[in-house]
Amino acid sequence: MSTPEQAYEPELTGLLVVDPYNDFLSEGGKLYERSRSTLEGRDVVEHMRQVLAAARRAGTQVFIAPHHRWRESDPYSHWKTIPPVQASAAEGRIFADGTWGGSFHPDFEPRPGEVVAHEHWMSSGFANTDLDLQLKKHGVRKVVLIGMRANTCIESTVRFAAELGYEVTVVKDAIGSFGFPEMDASLRFNMPSYARAIVPTDEIVAGLSA
Repeated sequence: MSTPEQAYEPELTGLLVVDPYNDFLSEGGKLYERSRSTLEGRDVVEHMRQVLAAARRAGTQVFIAPHHRWRESDPYSHWKTIPPVQASAAEGRIFADGTWGGSFHPDFEPRPGEVVAHEHWMSSGFANTDLDLQLKKHGVRKVVLIGMRANTCIESTVRFAAELGYEVTVVKDAIGSFGFPEMDASLRFNMPSYARAIVPTDEIVAGLSA
């Protein structure tokens, strides 16, 4: 799914880097082995670097939408309901605060002026965070998504962004997942209903540069 006429005006566009943690993107991270096939098969980290560099060159505002970091003080034991994906993250102490795994991959550390939104507790970068407010305050109407994980945080953020009226682009080789079946299901069947464009890295780099 691609739209050749797609425009990415710097003053209207924001790059969303979703969950760029070492636990996901760096060898030795708690979730890296589960993600290895897609990360390496599609050279995801390198493509993320290229998209981020293109956005910075173009003057496009960068936003990081980070997942909640596990903390000893988390109230999970007192919650009346907890979905499986959240329970699994809590049990595995994924993205533990103050640890290497819970730190951003060094290539995706924010620079001065780039926005780190409040941490999302489950999948959507918008739910219970300030991401929508931050985007609106910066005049953003179009969002480009890269990062992790295709069928959870990426897909949930794409849907929520569309619901809120943003025009959404997904960079299909700059997102990873725990395997190609879930990645392909998201890209082929789910996200095309919500994303205005689903494009490869070279196309978005050219679009941002234009």
